[in-house]
Amino acid sequence: MSKRSRNAWIQLAVLALLGGAVILTLVLPQLSDHRTPDPPLELSVIIRESDSSLWGNARLGMEQAAAELRAETRFLVLSADNDGQEQEDLLRREYEGGAGALVVVPAEPEKLAQDLRELTGKCPVVALESALEGVEDTVFPDNRALGQALARALLEDWTGGAVLLLDTAPGSFGVRDRLEGAREVLEEAGVPVQRRAARAGGLPVVLDGLAREAGTDWIMAFEPAATQGAAAAKESRGLEQPLYGVGVTTDVAAWLERGTVTAVAVWSDYAAGYLAVESAVKAARGEKNKSEPLPFSVVRGEEIYDPDNEKLLFPVAS
Repeated sequence: MSKRSRNAWIQLAVLALLGGAVILTLVLPQLSDHRTPDPPLELSVIIRESDSSLWGNARLGMEQAAAELRAETRFLVLSADNDGQEQEDLLRREYEGGAGALVVVPAEPEKLAQDLRELTGKCPVVALESALEGVEDTVFPDNRALGQALARALLEDWTGGAVLLLDTAPGSFGVRDRLEGAREVLEEAGVPVQRRAARAGGLPVVLDGLAREAGTDWIMAFEPAATQGAAAAKESRGLEQPLYGVGVTTDVAAWLERGTVTAVAVWSDYAAGYLAVESAVKAARGEKNKSEPLPFSVVRGEEIYDPDNEKLLFPVAS
């Protein structure tokens, strides 16, 4: 074969390779477009209350995380607040129904932990508000420190008289720790305290009687539902005791602005919801993710529209 013929064959081979490469670049994207994408992860969220509006900001964060991480969330509430048995039944039903991960706000953490032992390694669970044995991650602020900070805010205003501590969620470790943290600070400062058990939903009716029976001049609530119920009681019954609470719903933000609520301890519910779903999805996909305690602050009515506080109280999903 002559040199000229060999060069011609080489040129033809190069052209064939280039042509094949062009064809592959055109065909492969079309082939990949026809691959069936993995189905989104199914994730169930089970809270401990019957009123889902109390978790509105957290739900925004959950939905944002789910959209970014290809997950579908199912938000479930109890028919009666803090019904531990119903929550256990719901958790088991969701797991047996095929949920890929679970986020739970425990009504009775100690009892619920026993049920979770059967799910270890099968369905990852992330807890909000209270520590829970056997879960992949927990997302909440330092609850004892939060209660202490709220009590110190009350001490700045205190002019004498006893403080009523509302015990509205005895089964919740997180709410209990907030109350105990506040009690410690107040008693160390020599402030008399009175602790009374009540249902958060019943406070609009019973708070007046509780305050009079306990002889208290100040009121503290340690969960959003109780803060909302106590604020409603103050306005409907004309109670004059300053109220210090926890968490902010739309209603509580309005009461804070007009002085019905003196101060609230707050954290970003939006961030809590986002982090909980993110951690649950990652765990279901074999990735480890541990959250740090959420930062919190104590906000008074005159501080509600400070830029940093607005982000906490009025989050907007991007």
